[in-house]
Amino acid sequence: MWKKGALRKVASGVVVTLAVSLPAFQPAHAADSSRWVNDLHSGFRLIAGPAAGDSANLRAGIEIRMEPGWHTYWRYPGDSGVPPRFDFSGSSNLAAAKVRFPAPHLFSDETGQTLGYEGSVVFPVDVTAKDPRQPVTLRVKVDYAVCEKLCLPVEGSAELTLGRSGDSENAALTAAEARVPQPVAAAALGLTLRRVSGGAKPLIAVALKAPDRPVQLFAEGPTPEWALPIPTPVHDTQDGFEHFTFALDGLPPGVDPNKGPFELTFTVVAGQRAYEIKTRLD
Repeated sequence: MWKKGALRKVASGVVVTLAVSLPAFQPAHAADSSRWVNDLHSGFRLIAGPAAGDSANLRAGIEIRMEPGWHTYWRYPGDSGVPPRFDFSGSSNLAAAKVRFPAPHLFSDETGQTLGYEGSVVFPVDVTAKDPRQPVTLRVKVDYAVCEKLCLPVEGSAELTLGRSGDSENAALTAAEARVPQPVAAAALGLTLRRVSGGAKPLIAVALKAPDRPVQLFAEGPTPEWALPIPTPVHDTQDGFEHFTFALDGLPPGVDPNKGPFELTFTVVAGQRAYEIKTRLD
């Protein structure tokens, strides 16, 4: 158990498993979903979606549901928290499993700003079979945290053999896939970066032309060791662009913030659309 706000990339080995039944998370499971794995305030399972023909590429998802008032984290948690971890190493006939993250929500409270999900979230998984003529059995170990005022680490495992149907879970999986940020070039949204100041924590200005409002912007560094602040919107601009600033802070030890270039990733959430832009800060 952790106090909220006291976390920052805690090692996933420091976890506990809480085996408490949650009847609300216990629907009868179909052939395209695993059984729920429940803890005190959340539960998770594997789901599968339909695949076309005899392709080696299959569709799956990891669904997490939380009690009201509780949330979990995005791949970059923000000011505090731990990202979820997924280990598929025990799977059968699996060549690759790529977990994709739907666009997160921004949470603000007295501890700062964090990025994640509340209620429920489905993480789509792109599955590639070694032998497309044989079924793939996914076995995933999941480590994540759920937080309210306090944060609880959760660990568990689920198993599901993927078929070619998956119709009962297709709507949920398709909706989650639609919320994954679409990769686009910086020019597609007119995104530009510039250094406003130097020093130990240089100020960076970002401008972009989003198609919908409201607009949120999240920044990530070249590696998970970077912990960049969440960009702050600049209001009262009349040029048709959305403007944000953030300090180039939270860099790994030994990295000079004034010596680029740095490859940064920006996630833009504009209304119901989300985009991912990889660009260079010189």
